[in-house]
Amino acid sequence: MAFVITQACIGTKASECEKACPVDAIHPREDEAGFEESEQLYINPAVCIDCGACMAVCPVRAIYPDEDPVWGVPQPFRYFLEKNADHYRLDAEAFARKYPSGVTRQKVLAAKGASAD
Repeated sequence: MAFVITQACIGTKASECEKACPVDAIHPREDEAGFEESEQLYINPAVCIDCGACMAVCPVRAIYPDEDPVWGVPQPFRYFLEKNADHYRLDAEAFARKYPSGVTRQKVLAAKGASAD
């Protein structure tokens, strides 16, 4: 199990979570290339040790455990499970094509004629 950063982080990028992570699983850091261009922070599921330190300090409550049946990622934000993993799995160009800046789950659903509920 890992933790996932969801929509509340978009545009915020509060770095308390990144600083609290004991295994450096959250990127981009403020001192890394790509921080300014990135619309949110991402947790690498292959590195995350499921300690919860990030969730405890997130000021916008954007972080959830990925598979917890009670506290897990709420249904409207399940889209971010794949987005967090893809940030580390895809190269930068492929990631930008799949997740263009400013494209939120609501916009994708609206374009498909579906409801965000």
